[in-house]
Amino acid sequence: MSQSAESESPPEKKPASAEVSSSEPETAAEESFSDLLEQFERQQEKPASREGGVLTGTVVSVRDDGVFVDMGRKSEAFLPLETRSEKDDDPQLSVGDSVDVSITGRSPDGYLLLSRVIAERPQNWAQFEWAFSTGAAIAGTVTEAIKGGLAVDVGVRAFMPASRSGGKDASELEKLVGTEVRCRIIQLDVDDENVIVDRRVLLEEEKQRQRDEAIARLEPGAVVQGTVRNIRDFGAFLDLGGVDALLHAKDLSWDRTSDVSAVLSEGDSLEVKVLKIEDNGKRISVGRKQLAPDPWTLIGEKLKVGDRRKGEVKLLKDFGAFVALEPGVEGLVHVSEMSWARRVRHPRDLLKVGEFVDVVVLDINTADQRISLGIKQVLGDPWERIGEDFPVGKVVAGTVRNLTKFGAFVEIAEGIEGLVHVSDLTAERRVNHPSEVLKIDQKIQAAVVEIAPPKRRLKLSIKKLEPDGQDSFIQEAKLGDTVTGRVVKVRRGQATIELGEGVKAICRWDESAEETASEAAESPRSAQDVSSLGEMLRSAWQAGAGGGSRSARPEDLKRGQVRSFKITALDAKSRSIDLNLDMSGS
Repeated sequence: MSQSAESESPPEKKPASAEVSSSEPETAAEESFSDLLEQFERQQEKPASREGGVLTGTVVSVRDDGVFVDMGRKSEAFLPLETRSEKDDDPQLSVGDSVDVSITGRSPDGYLLLSRVIAERPQNWAQFEWAFSTGAAIAGTVTEAIKGGLAVDVGVRAFMPASRSGGKDASELEKLVGTEVRCRIIQLDVDDENVIVDRRVLLEEEKQRQRDEAIARLEPGAVVQGTVRNIRDFGAFLDLGGVDALLHAKDLSWDRTSDVSAVLSEGDSLEVKVLKIEDNGKRISVGRKQLAPDPWTLIGEKLKVGDRRKGEVKLLKDFGAFVALEPGVEGLVHVSEMSWARRVRHPRDLLKVGEFVDVVVLDINTADQRISLGIKQVLGDPWERIGEDFPVGKVVAGTVRNLTKFGAFVEIAEGIEGLVHVSDLTAERRVNHPSEVLKIDQKIQAAVVEIAPPKRRLKLSIKKLEPDGQDSFIQEAKLGDTVTGRVVKVRRGQATIELGEGVKAICRWDESAEETASEAAESPRSAQDVSSLGEMLRSAWQAGAGGGSRSARPEDLKRGQVRSFKITALDAKSRSIDLNLDMSGS
């Protein structure tokens, strides 16, 4: 057909007189057209199979009401667009497009009329009976929605029940009015001219055919394109072109995905890898993360034990927290590795999901994809500096964290707790349980009396800070005072002198000027001996007051003697008292 004729209406049929005077080429064209018409009429007598009824042509001209199609038989046919196809995705035709059609009849102008609905079109009751007995699909046009279903023109008026239409509700039934559809005769009464048709069965068969074709194209390991059809908490269902597949949340990304809807939306098109096909294609699993390298294969080169990293808290469990070091690589911070100072009962006491924390790599097991992390190691182990920070004798401030029957645990620094034994709580009275004098979270002061870094033990004493006889004596005495005391121990060059209950002093002398003094054995007291230190001191004082005495010498000091001494040094910090023997006598 010429280009000028494309925009014109189909030409009118020529008069018989003109046909008689036509040239030989025109006669040959008429014979070809007659052959085509004869072939069409034979098709109407006995419908062809679906494959045989499909004709392919090329669009040569486009008009508002349809397109002209070159059927390759020296004849053009017209495809009207006045009726719609049941497929909403039919593309708009353009010149040069190839299109599959079926012949529906002839126009008044002599052109073959075409349809894009590929199905048989019975022309008489014999053909209806043939279509019914063979189950062949026939074409029809939905004319109206009626009670219980649809009226369909299949050459005669037929009824399509709503349940067999393929529509889900009344609105979808209304959308079918005016469309050409394929259907199958499920009930035929020739005498009453009653025809009932079913469209849904063909839709299901087509869907199954597409599914079978799609499954046949799939195999584990294949990379395919899919469209997100539905999103659930556990993943997303994808349409792979006629077949559904599950993209599980764990296969969406190497990183932990807690909310699939935050990553995907319905209608998204994405590339996935087929992982498994089970139950003859009824269950298909696909993955997206498998298209990228597994990050665990390279983590051994990126991380070393002792490395300090910043990571995001992804998940909290009773036993610890999972921290992402990079997409797809998470490590576990066990509750025991969260704090030096306190016993963490649950990670939520210190952490929350989504926050970033500094961690130290403690162990790496790439084979099992496990990494152990620590948070407390970021601050360093405080027990490594315990001797420098808390030497024996230092007075420290702390908070009571726990009470047991044998003592109280006191936190004196982050990660450092010391034990105050029940016997070191006070010197005033006997304490049966620490709760008698202390309570949880109470602020106290105590003295460091013992440290054991390897065992992570620190012993404290509150009693050491209470004033005693030694402290009171040092506060009241003065240098040069003469005091009376009992010799309790004699060693080379010095003697330990008891000045009162709980008050001890040291008397020293020059060893180079005297011979070494040996300790005398303690003699049994007679009935005439004084019964106490106080009585002995008073007796000695009274004897001195009654008259003079001979000159005293250091070598005369014997254990048990009561003598007079002069104070030469007082040190409140070290709680020491130094004496010299009073050599002048009394």
